[in-house]
Order: sequence, then C-alpha cells, then structure tokens
Amino acid sequence: MKEKLKPIKAIHVALCVGMVLAYFVIGNLHSLDFLKIPKIDSSSLIYLMIPISAIFLGNFLYKQQLKSVDERLKLEERIGLYQTASLIRWAILEGAAFIILFLKEELVLIGVFLIVYMIFLKPSEEGIKRDFAAVGK
Repeated sequence: MKEKLKPIKAIHVALCVGMVLAYFVIGNLHSLDFLKIPKIDSSSLIYLMIPISAIFLGNFLYKQQLKSVDERLKLEERIGLYQTASLIRWAILEGAAFIILFLKEELVLIGVFLIVYMIFLKPSEEGIKRDFAAVGK
C-alpha cells in the first residue's frame, strides 16, 4: 500500500511547495506586511467568496468521486480513483489561491490559509480508509 501512495504523496508535496514558493516570491511573504488585515469593502466580498466556494466545491466533488467507487474493491484497487478525487480537490484549492494572489494581492492572507488547509489534506492510508468509510454510509 505504501508503494501505491508514493506518487500521490509526491504530487501533494510538489503542489504545496510550489504554492508556498509562489506566495513567498509573488506575495511578498518575506516582509510580514501580509499579516495586516485589509479593509474589507464590497469589491473584496467577491474575492472572499472564492476560497469559501473552492473549499465547498472541492470537498463536494471529492466526495462524489469517492462515492462512484465500487465498495467491493480492495483498498489498493481504489487508489486510482482516490488519486483522481484528490487531484481535483487540490486543483480547485490551488486555483483559488492563485486567483487571490494575482487578482487581489492584499487578501494574500486568505490564500495562505488555503495553502495551510491543503497541506493538512495530505494523503495517508488512514485518511483514505476514513474517507471511503465516510462516503460509503
């Protein structure tokens, strides 16, 4: 099982490191100015909805993908669909983080929260079992 998880773990690490580097370079995270909470006005509300909708949409599509797996298959045989579901969820989160970075740089702190959330979504055997059990009910 550990051998089958290596590719998805490598992809996850690469996506997270890439986003952290992009935020560090483009988002000026080396100066702690990004910790200042920006003034929220009506035009910022649209950009605040991007990460919220990305989290909900990513989780919804992730669960829908996992539901489509035949429950009679062994866990090792389900890895392919788990990888697909995870990549979809990560791509949505990554896209939302980059939209915020490029379109509304003063909200970079919200993008940092998306990156932290994505880091916590790391693939593990226990997590796979838990997620398949949760959607199977």
